[in-house]
Amino acid sequence: MIRLHDTMTRQKRDFVPADPKRITMYVCGPTVYGRAHIGNARPAVVFDMLARLIRHEFGADSLVYARNVTDVDDKIIASAEKEGVDPSVITARYEHFYLEDMGALGVNPPDLAPHATQEIPAMVAMIERLIENGNAYEAEGHVLFSVPSDADYGALSKRDREAMIAGARVEVAPYKRDPADFVMWKPSPEGVIGWDSPWGRGRPGWHVECSAMIARHLGETIDIHGGGLDLIFPHHENEIAQSRCAHGGAPLARVWVHNGFVDMGSEKMSKSLGNIITPAELLEQGHRGETLRLALLSAHYRQPLPWTESLIAQAKATLDRLYRVAGEAEAGEVDEGVVEALRDDLNTPLALSRLSAIEDPATLKASAALLGLLGASAEEWFKGGGDADAIEARIAERAEAKKNRDFATADRIRDELKADGILLEDGSSGTTWRKE
Repeated sequence: MIRLHDTMTRQKRDFVPADPKRITMYVCGPTVYGRAHIGNARPAVVFDMLARLIRHEFGADSLVYARNVTDVDDKIIASAEKEGVDPSVITARYEHFYLEDMGALGVNPPDLAPHATQEIPAMVAMIERLIENGNAYEAEGHVLFSVPSDADYGALSKRDREAMIAGARVEVAPYKRDPADFVMWKPSPEGVIGWDSPWGRGRPGWHVECSAMIARHLGETIDIHGGGLDLIFPHHENEIAQSRCAHGGAPLARVWVHNGFVDMGSEKMSKSLGNIITPAELLEQGHRGETLRLALLSAHYRQPLPWTESLIAQAKATLDRLYRVAGEAEAGEVDEGVVEALRDDLNTPLALSRLSAIEDPATLKASAALLGLLGASAEEWFKGGGDADAIEARIAERAEAKKNRDFATADRIRDELKADGILLEDGSSGTTWRKE
């Protein structure tokens, strides 16, 4: 039995899907206006891990996993204006990069990837329904959701009204009936992307996108809704309100799952703070995507994850050890202890600890595969891909140290490579290397 921490109830609960043959999961995906940073990669990896576990427990075809793409947004519009191109140029570029980066981290594509620009009719229909129900109203070309009309608003975030208004950073506008009301539709000026609607030419607000996509592709009530901790309020709170009021009080999700932040020092990693590092940059530095994946899984998904060089180094050392044990074995049976750890609210630190204790290569290979690890052969891992370039770079660094008679550094590099299972052989034609 899988148990998940439900943000709505603030407790761990048995996961009981409405239909075990069609389990539905929706995760808020990227807003494609810039390169994803490693913090953006954490939910992609976490929910990829959850998807793997669900399919292991309920069957390969049991899950319908949707992750949206927000491809209309003020930041996208600003980027397009800056470059003098259509917004679709920006969104296509950065969606491609996102899929490329996440793929390098072993993240499987979702079953569904609805795009906001392709879901406008569903959003308009939901907004119309909410206006008819008295939960939304038109004002000066905008449509706003009336927060006071939903008596249960705030159930997810557990904030009082004043805290919610402050936390939402709400726009002060004379057409709002209540300061907490939020925009579902806004007008688009001449020359800015927009669509015709009953309220004039405009574009949707961020929150209504997900509510409309979920209803159209997965149903009124889904099994799992996921995303980062920062989305609990206002985004997910607003989604819940819209969907509940549009669907006669039906809950949007049975379980809410949120991952913690990746931080650089004491602050959450974010583009606005400028304290980010991207998977692309890390891959260019010679790190393997599998190393980054293991680093992201090394802490429990609900806890903060400090991103450091030592974290990456430890992940690399762990994978080196696992690849040595697994060798070229074919996958066997998955270790029950690893599965048991994952069933307990995706306890990946415990699962990795149990993985490291497995001595049978076939069992290790199968168990690691459940975590999205050990996907390469040992030969490829130790001598292929980006590692070969990284090793050659270390050898060049060692040669330069020897040339400068810095023998302590040269010896240290040799020892570090040996610890990674790489043996150096100095000869008249230079230095060659082989795996131990």
